[in-house]
Amino acid sequence: MKLVKFIYNGKELWGVLAQDSITVLKEPPFKKIITGNKILPLAEVRLLAPCSASKVVLVGLNYKDHARELNMNVPENPIIFLKPATALSGPEERIIYPEGVNRLDYEAELALVIKKTACKIEEKDAGQYILGYTCLNDITARDQQEKDGQWTRAKSYDTFCPLGPWIETDLDPSPVRIKAVLNGRTVQDSNTENFIFPVNRLVSFISRIMTLMPGDVISTGTPSGIGPMNPGDTIEVEIEGIGILKNTVASPES
Repeated sequence: MKLVKFIYNGKELWGVLAQDSITVLKEPPFKKIITGNKILPLAEVRLLAPCSASKVVLVGLNYKDHARELNMNVPENPIIFLKPATALSGPEERIIYPEGVNRLDYEAELALVIKKTACKIEEKDAGQYILGYTCLNDITARDQQEKDGQWTRAKSYDTFCPLGPWIETDLDPSPVRIKAVLNGRTVQDSNTENFIFPVNRLVSFISRIMTLMPGDVISTGTPSGIGPMNPGDTIEVEIEGIGILKNTVASPES
């Protein structure tokens, strides 16, 4: 099932996407998925980031190939950091290249959306707390990350967390192929079988640090091949079994 969040006639709604039609939900899908009778053509709506997150939790260095690329040791525990909810943007929205940034990188990632409140859960129970999976691009001002020696400023600008185009509820996250395509050229190409920490481990680990709320996002890290973008570029995150998240890069004045 593909769950979408969208704008129609100025209203934010949730729905279930099937081919080119959306069946509108009676309420957000975090308790029960209850469909109504209204069906809308996909072409008549604007898709939004498919979540209502209080926070976005991301994992650094979770692919073996990325660790090799950076010549870094495999971490003992997941390395986590946060993006604010204000960084979220949807499919086809612009990624703004901020003034004062000299290198802006793409990072293709598989993300999951939390279904219900999760606090100190067991790894074996993690699947019960996952609504589904989607594509995420962990946009990073690489020069600021290197200058600051930490990640908050470099990863927190508005538009630095494209997410979508929908939540796929039926995906088995391992193994699936993940790619980043920049201006039609494949620049990242890996598989979640290269995870250092699997999805259930991540959800359990993070829930023991902070309470996860319905709609929160956990992103599972990026594979090797990260690199820079420029204004005018088109970047796509493609994940097997989900679809393609497509965005363009724009300068602040455009």
